[in-house]
Amino acid sequence: MDTDAIEALLQRCGEVLLPGTEQTLADLRALKAPVVTDDSIHVPVSLPLACQSLWPLLTAALDEAAGEAATISWQLSTDIPAFGVQRNLKPLPGINNLVTVASGKGGVGKSTTAVNLALALHAEGAAVGLLDADIYGPSIPRMLGLIGQSPTSEDGKTMQPLSAFGLQVMSIGFLVDETAPMVWRGPMVTQALNQLLRQTQWQDLDYLVIDMPPGTGDIQLTLAQTVPVAGALIVTTPQDVALADARKGLEMFKKVSVPVLGVIENMSLYVCPECGHEASLFGQGGGDKLADAAGVRLLGELPLVADIATATDNGEPSVAKDQDSDIARRYRQIAISAGAALAESRRDYSAAFTNIVVEES
Repeated sequence: MDTDAIEALLQRCGEVLLPGTEQTLADLRALKAPVVTDDSIHVPVSLPLACQSLWPLLTAALDEAAGEAATISWQLSTDIPAFGVQRNLKPLPGINNLVTVASGKGGVGKSTTAVNLALALHAEGAAVGLLDADIYGPSIPRMLGLIGQSPTSEDGKTMQPLSAFGLQVMSIGFLVDETAPMVWRGPMVTQALNQLLRQTQWQDLDYLVIDMPPGTGDIQLTLAQTVPVAGALIVTTPQDVALADARKGLEMFKKVSVPVLGVIENMSLYVCPECGHEASLFGQGGGDKLADAAGVRLLGELPLVADIATATDNGEPSVAKDQDSDIARRYRQIAISAGAALAESRRDYSAAFTNIVVEES
């Protein structure tokens, strides 16, 4: 094939949508410089988000777009860059992207969502850390089966994160007794969170998921203004009282120039464990309405299923317990959609393709 024909072929392939998202490969700048020989074309596809479960579907879509014009091989890989953060803030060492999981109020399943989202990102091929930023009620140690464990320090100044199911994990719950009340004022909490974040030796993370404290008070605002956040996720339930508070959280991030990647609606349906009957206990469509009004995506809806709570209480969250379960698949799709939204929010339109490399066969 001549150069013009190869460029036309790559243009068609660049229009292929990443399955389950609204982004094309050209949008994601995923197609890299092809290597061309007399009888074949080798195309690296470098994806800026974790989505390994989609690779078979994506390869099939690329083969269909290419047609029978040439023998083409695809080399898929994950390469998650450090996306931009708020002005005057620099990315932290060892962390490409900080993603906060927040809610306007407590009791909406934010921590459960944060844990399973982190596990889903890891299952899709990313290096992931999890920071429990809920100083007053740290729950991550119990959810990950790490109760009673403490971080170690090699230099007396920094801490090594604990490990669970492939995640790097840090929480104030590792440093205090589980039953001890945290009677701290706002400035003390903010200082403690910054120490947990900056004095932990995070190792080459694509994403650090931060389970934020509930609410939109001084602690949340200070963190959003001082921590280099690449994007935020808002967790809500469908009823109006939760949506009103979630909207406040969403607007807070917008005011401090943190992109809101989307809304996750938790407890959208109750599924009876005996007969499978579904009922909307907390109303319908609330998350979709919130996302639409705010101009962001509804990343996914999660049902109210007893097994989700039981799994986290037992220290083995749903995604870790069974990656092929319906709940795990929902979390993984949300993780993919969130990664795609982050890539889109920071995407660069300056170039769609790089140069074609021709090699002697």
